Amino acid sequence: MLMYPQINPVALQLGPIAVHWYGLTYLVGFALFYFLGTRRLRHEPFRSLAGPQAWSRKDVEDILFLGVMGTIIGGRLGYCLFYKPGFYLTHPLEIFFVWQGGMSFHGGLLGVIGSMVYFAHSRSRRFWQVMDFVAPCVPTGLAAGRVGNFINGELWGRFCSPDLPWGMVFPQSGSMQPRHPSQIYQFLLEGLLLFTILWLYARKDRRERRVSAVFLIGYGLMRFIAEYFREPDDFLGLLALNMSMGQWLCVPMIVFGVWLYASARPARAAMPARG
Repeated sequence: MLMYPQINPVALQLGPIAVHWYGLTYLVGFALFYFLGTRRLRHEPFRSLAGPQAWSRKDVEDILFLGVMGTIIGGRLGYCLFYKPGFYLTHPLEIFFVWQGGMSFHGGLLGVIGSMVYFAHSRSRRFWQVMDFVAPCVPTGLAAGRVGNFINGELWGRFCSPDLPWGMVFPQSGSMQPRHPSQIYQFLLEGLLLFTILWLYARKDRRERRVSAVFLIGYGLMRFIAEYFREPDDFLGLLALNMSMGQWLCVPMIVFGVWLYASARPARAAMPARG
């Protein structure tokens, strides 16, 4: 049994300005996305596209900028709508109090999808080609975020057996009983394992939509499993069928991912550039 090390969430204090580890993990995630995105340009079909449909570092930079905006806006709005709609309907100004915490992956995903719709339209690219490019570069950012959750000592797991060697006591949970370090489970599953699967799968030219489908199925399944070890939000608890909100939000991801994979067809010819 281990004791949570009580890490100071503030990495650096510069007078009145506090730099938090959680914010730094977001920056690490975005940096990893850019690094992997430039490597993704070497994969098919992106490497072979020429003319108006050719991909470049500028595309990666624009996708990153739009993705950051979609992640932050969608993640915050998703948390407010999915997890505490009643509270934020009566306290709408607190939606903007992002420093108080509260981000949703599923909301962030919807925000990123919206930003990629804009990118695809503005560049006359097929939406699913863009999403297939992006998908393998995302899990490392998710892994970085889970490191931030662990440093903050938040999103701890459910109670576990005292005999579990890596069971951890989180004093901030209000209990001195050992719990699953669910942040680490999610770091390993949704982060490293999903990245490895997706990166290896996407290295070969696949039917359009299938890389995106593998991401949706893979993340949905791994998050669904991890939720069995994660303490449900105290203001929600377990919902129907003893499933958490996170699990219920994963169900449509998995179903849509399966449909997307099965319905994938060979890519059409490149769209002509707009005149």
